[in-house]
Amino acid sequence: MGILKLRKNKKFSYTPRYYDDKGQGNPYEIKHKFDEYRTTVGSNNGLKTKINNALNELKNNRDKEANRRILIIIAVLVLVFLFIIDFDLSIFFSK
Repeated sequence: MGILKLRKNKKFSYTPRYYDDKGQGNPYEIKHKFDEYRTTVGSNNGLKTKINNALNELKNNRDKEANRRILIIIAVLVLVFLFIIDFDLSIFFSK
């Protein structure tokens, strides 16, 4: 049991006694409602794989407004962080 390893959930192959599958899939399967639209869902092993999948999903996203909104939020958070640590921005400007 590793300190940094996440524990996997147990999976059971339960089928009800009087269940009649007519091509609709298992009604007891637990799935997130956006799983078929996302590529980052699943067992991603390693930080590099997770970051690459997230960047690919960001690049292939058709909603450019959402991409712009994410970039603005990241920029604001970086500026707030720099303000909190009292970073001096004058080193980037010449006198």
